[in-house]
Amino acid sequence: MAEEEKKPKKIVPKKYPMPEQDPKERVKNFNEVPLGQDAETAIAEAQRCLQCKRSPNRKTCMDGCPVEIEIPSFIKKVQEGNFEEAVKILRQKQNLPAVCGRVCPYENQCEGNCIVGKKNEPVGIGRLERFLADWERKQGKTGKIEVPPPTGKKVAIVGGGPAGLTVAGDMARLGHKVTVFEALQYCGGVLIYGIPEFRLPKEIVRAEVDYIKRMGVEIHNDYVIGKLDTVDELLSDYDAVFVATGAGLPDWTNLKGENLNGIMSANEYLTRVNLMKGYKFPEYDTPVRVGDTVVTIGGGNVAMDCARTSLRLGTKRSVILYRRSEAELPARKEEVHHAHEEGVHFELLAAPLEFIGDECGSVKQVKAIRMQLGEPDASGRRRPIKIPGSEFLIDAQTVLIAIGQSPNPLVPMTTPDLRTKKEGTIAVDPEGRTSKKGVFAGGDIASGAATVILAMGDGKRAARAMHKYLMEDPSWPDPESFEKLYCEL
Repeated sequence: MAEEEKKPKKIVPKKYPMPEQDPKERVKNFNEVPLGQDAETAIAEAQRCLQCKRSPNRKTCMDGCPVEIEIPSFIKKVQEGNFEEAVKILRQKQNLPAVCGRVCPYENQCEGNCIVGKKNEPVGIGRLERFLADWERKQGKTGKIEVPPPTGKKVAIVGGGPAGLTVAGDMARLGHKVTVFEALQYCGGVLIYGIPEFRLPKEIVRAEVDYIKRMGVEIHNDYVIGKLDTVDELLSDYDAVFVATGAGLPDWTNLKGENLNGIMSANEYLTRVNLMKGYKFPEYDTPVRVGDTVVTIGGGNVAMDCARTSLRLGTKRSVILYRRSEAELPARKEEVHHAHEEGVHFELLAAPLEFIGDECGSVKQVKAIRMQLGEPDASGRRRPIKIPGSEFLIDAQTVLIAIGQSPNPLVPMTTPDLRTKKEGTIAVDPEGRTSKKGVFAGGDIASGAATVILAMGDGKRAARAMHKYLMEDPSWPDPESFEKLYCEL
């Protein structure tokens, strides 16, 4: 072997930058913040990849990917400049690459396991996924996508969010006839009503849904299962059902004054802005109140979305009130960084005590208390403890509650023999099977509120199990053993 071939590959230590809108400009618009990389930069970023092989002795990028993308393989094609083949590899496992390339917490998943990242910045896998998806979309392909001959089996998907769309795409790719029933007027779930335009443009979601439809998937919008039909009625027409109705029920603080005008859930706020186009008022007749100061309770990605959206709607001061320190913020680091750049004020180690109203019944102040961190709790993060006598007031004309969401109860309520856990999630086994034969579930309705990519991972596992159930093994866990193993009574 030549001497130069024995030398280790020299790695560029940092990721190639992603161009972004200037913070001073982007707070005035809802255009996407990161602008994407060009082909030359994408190839250069791909060259940072070592093409590591999977090993039982160490974790690699693929071990961190919930949807099992062949990451080294698609990156190898990008290195060669063969974007078409790279997209084909990506699409073998990933039905929503343009979405995940934008909102997936890859820093904790694929990039978190990147070998390059042990000594340098990890390879920008998420940026490469986004680049390929955007490149594919710009090719303007709109024709029907080839799928295998029909199996004769019919599958119903309840909910057109990330989990439902993943199952729809995977089952169509296996030759099954798939129908999606979506309660809203557009498919996408949280991708449409929750994530703001500046993080995930809705044209991106529409393009990904169009890709699913081109595979032969039929979509019925404005169709609420549990009202128009029940799961039992679907089972009379379909061979299997996948429930992916998400976690659309907002959690509340239950503090004094929470019913004051000007206090709303993050769900309502973001739905008004995103789905109902409140950010385009008065072009769209959806007024959204902000006032001079908006206080957002919470520290996750949804809280960041609320705080950053409020700035774009014209508030003078947007405040995040979070009971732990910045190190414990559950939001993605990129989102926290962007929030800081845009001028969001972080009131950390503080928690609300009550909401104070004016004579008209509208919120005017949040009474809060300082916190200190104690020993770790069940989540592994240090438990916040109130500091006696440290109460303080924050002026606020709008308060947004972004402390979490609970599962949508409609399908469990209308399916009596579908067992749930104590928190309202549908009980499932590791393959996504429920207590009811032929019914699978995944995403937030089964796991509780989580990330887009984890919901998609649920969908991928369930699709495999559904295919096996339909084509090979129609057996089902007996009710007694299922109850014992997977239900919390």
